[in-house]
Amino acid sequence: MPVVDADAHVDETEETWQYIDEPLKRYTPITITQQMGSDAGAQPKGYNRFWFSDGRFLVRRVRDDVRTRTTLETRELLDVPARMRHLDELGIDLQVCYPTSFLMRWNPSDQVEHALRKSYNRWMGSKWAQSDNRMRWVALLPMGDIDEAIRELHIVKENGACGIMQKGIEWGYRSAADPYFFPLYQEAADLNIPICFHTGTSDPALSDAQALNLSFHNMMAPVIDAFLSLYTAGVPTLFPKLRVGFIEAMASWLPLALAELRAREERSSWLFPELGVVDDLVKESRFYVACQTVEDLPYLIRTCGEDNLVAGTDYTHADQSAEIETLSIIRRMGDENIITKEQARKILEDNPKAFYGL
Repeated sequence: MPVVDADAHVDETEETWQYIDEPLKRYTPITITQQMGSDAGAQPKGYNRFWFSDGRFLVRRVRDDVRTRTTLETRELLDVPARMRHLDELGIDLQVCYPTSFLMRWNPSDQVEHALRKSYNRWMGSKWAQSDNRMRWVALLPMGDIDEAIRELHIVKENGACGIMQKGIEWGYRSAADPYFFPLYQEAADLNIPICFHTGTSDPALSDAQALNLSFHNMMAPVIDAFLSLYTAGVPTLFPKLRVGFIEAMASWLPLALAELRAREERSSWLFPELGVVDDLVKESRFYVACQTVEDLPYLIRTCGEDNLVAGTDYTHADQSAEIETLSIIRRMGDENIITKEQARKILEDNPKAFYGL
């Protein structure tokens, strides 16, 4: 069974945008860098380089090789074989990649946003083709048009995509349980592709150029809301083959969310008459949650089960979710009886393989 890095990233580069359709080429992002110096208002290192498109700035981060333990060539997929060699060094057989700049929304225009997302998908498909199927990826769909999103889903599946990235609050401030998304959920289930709710915001008024926008409310809370909304609306029952993941928001909120659902059932049955909270809710719902090594994994396993936790390195990033040795640490926790070896194996191998349909 392969060891799977369930949440890695790539850093977009100029090559990412070469697939933008010709009529929309004028929206191709360009790089603008603020010169470092003593001038008032200078951004800190790592926040002084930006993508610029159609009057909008998003951070194009400057990474530290030592801190991230990665290189420019592996982060930006300039050298895919080098990234594969690095996976070998880390003991990783398969890596599932998410974008970086698309944790925010690029443009309020659906047409422009769709063009950028499709270009990213074509770029990732070309890089997957160089990885001997070891670097799988999660696609960005044109969510403003569900019919177009379904057509795009078939294309990306043929080019290495193993998931659909969605925000907890998505297009038009819709919740994850909005029936607008149901045709996509059905198609994803039929194609054996999971929906992956990753931290981030789809609010076009927000940019990560202002670091305060990277708040719990904007980035992590929508993931938790997706969990609650999907179960309350009965989505796991409506789509019995659909798998759903909650990625990079930690897993320590799970006991809170489960308690909230029990409280809704016991105290608000007049509002949620068919909620039906079951003992093994996470497993029965085919929900998968990405945990981190800073969390109390023995407690999470006792309260939420061992069959639906996954883990990732957050490869390329250098924030609170990043730990390049995540999978080795979890393996060591199994060796040291902090969790059982079987539990460690499930988090590293069985669970992500089942979730992503690898």
